[in-house]
Amino acid sequence: MATPEGKNVTAKPAQERTRKHLIRGVVVSDKMHKTRVIEIKRTLRHRLYQKGLIREKRLFIHDEKNESKVGDKVLAVATRPLSRHKNHSLYKIVEKRVEG
Repeated sequence: MATPEGKNVTAKPAQERTRKHLIRGVVVSDKMHKTRVIEIKRTLRHRLYQKGLIREKRLFIHDEKNESKVGDKVLAVATRPLSRHKNHSLYKIVEKRVEG
């Protein structure tokens, strides 16, 4: 595709244009088939008192191969709704839990 200045510009594919919404969390439950529950912790400061606060949130993620276990640190990516509660799927296992 040529521009008025004569430079060739190619459009990026759709996959490169979209940014993946990655979430880092720790698996807290692996009792369901192909579903994991991860916990996301974030720290913030109270607006008035400046005390450190920890906010925790739990998400259901889809794990197609049942490869993650409790204690693993994982990355999840936002996807289309897969069920009533699952809107994310397993992207990568960052760190396996050390046994012992």
